[in-house]
Amino acid sequence: MSKYIALPKGVSEAAFDKAIAEFRKILGADNVLTTAEQLTPYRKTMMPVADDAHAPAAALVATEVEQIQKIVAVCNKYKVPVWTISTGKNLGYGSAAPGDRGQVVLDLKRMNRIVEVNAELGYALVEPGVTYQQLYDYIQEKKLPLWMSCPAPSAIAGPLGNTVDRGVGYTPYGEHFLFSCGMEVVLATGEVLRTGMGGVENSNTWQVFKWGYGPYLDGLFTQSNYGIVTKLGIWLMPAPPAYKPFCIRFPDDTDIVDIVETIRPLRISMIIPNAIVIASTIWEAAVTVKRKEVYKGSGQIPDDIVRDMAKKNNLGAWNVYAALYGSPEQIEVNWQIINHFFKKHPKCRITTEKEEAGNPVFQYRADLMRGKPNLTEFGLYNWRGGGGSIWFSPVSQAMGSETLKQMEMAKRIMARHGLDYVGEFIVGWRDMHHIIDVLFDKTKPEEVKAAHDCFSELLAEFSKAGYGTYRTNTAFMDKVADTYGPVQKAVFKRLKKALDPNGILAPGKSGIR
Repeated sequence: MSKYIALPKGVSEAAFDKAIAEFRKILGADNVLTTAEQLTPYRKTMMPVADDAHAPAAALVATEVEQIQKIVAVCNKYKVPVWTISTGKNLGYGSAAPGDRGQVVLDLKRMNRIVEVNAELGYALVEPGVTYQQLYDYIQEKKLPLWMSCPAPSAIAGPLGNTVDRGVGYTPYGEHFLFSCGMEVVLATGEVLRTGMGGVENSNTWQVFKWGYGPYLDGLFTQSNYGIVTKLGIWLMPAPPAYKPFCIRFPDDTDIVDIVETIRPLRISMIIPNAIVIASTIWEAAVTVKRKEVYKGSGQIPDDIVRDMAKKNNLGAWNVYAALYGSPEQIEVNWQIINHFFKKHPKCRITTEKEEAGNPVFQYRADLMRGKPNLTEFGLYNWRGGGGSIWFSPVSQAMGSETLKQMEMAKRIMARHGLDYVGEFIVGWRDMHHIIDVLFDKTKPEEVKAAHDCFSELLAEFSKAGYGTYRTNTAFMDKVADTYGPVQKAVFKRLKKALDPNGILAPGKSGIR
């Protein structure tokens, strides 16, 4: 019986013993974790698969770039695959567990320096382990006139990890990769690449000019396994003199068409400058309500129960969150424009902080739209209980008809598997991310199977209808990659072979092997 809970594919125990010995020389014995107890945080997932399928062989806790360079040299020597995490809080998309059983987790959470924050130019340079809460607290402590952008359950997550997985936030800077500038990357060869202007000796424009000279490389290191990102520049938003968050609630599911058709011109013209959220009833209610409190039956929760829950909790079938930023005069002008657009919808209710005082659901949305991190959205996991969650994330055009079609497809498929539709749309400039939380009880085998089959069907049917998935959990990465066609997959593979000939960096990430 092996002394390890898993072994890397194709690596003997004797060879792995030698690799572990060398890792200990690099990091110290306390930072090389191999026992089942030590590896517990790296093997628990929320996905509808057996956790053993993603059990790591070991975990390495690095604190500096030089250590990472030495680690990849050892990995090349013994052909040991290494799966890198930053803060490891990728909940809903795989958590801290590696993509394949037997991979070694490279944990960078202790690389948590805020290298620089420039108030005049509005940027920060951070390491992988920096959390959104840490960056927010730094900005507040230094009284800097800057706002950051963060995803929803953000306090324990980090800007580097979220950005390189192309996550989004809720301020005008919410398209996080778009507002990043300059990376430091350790390549599989051990070389350190600084993208953009970072390649120029003594450069002082690394975080202010994205492109540098020649091909733009930063995108290669997002959602990929071509290198280990060890520093990232992010642009920060100047704190506006005034800020007005608001909510517009609509009573019927079919109102989604009018909502999107009304919002799109406001978003494209930047009257509303931030990512707009259109959240379903259950998504909103789950912050304060548990499913068993309103429905004890089996199967998908009935529509009449959901409508009753919305009424009792002062929610809409759809709840639209957006904000205005700028001078009081600018905000007043744009507020009048918004009211003009929505006055043709007599059923909708428009509220602001004044009317929503004391409402925790509105408050956490208002905080997110000003870049204040919180954990409130984790209330979703209390809706059903049991610790099971995978996010399904297709993209559509910002068109009302497309939105209704996606909602009805998702609801119908999920009903076949006895699961509730818990979804929201996030409106970018011309696109919408449709985020569906497939919630299930992981302690019940029948729900685990239902969630797995449901996700598979969602992916197959949405892809068939022309909707690409923009991000996924580690258990379905290969299947999502397949939906984008053989040519793209072949190009990714050629790049992988060129940059990582031994295939040591996160094999299987985004379906790239």
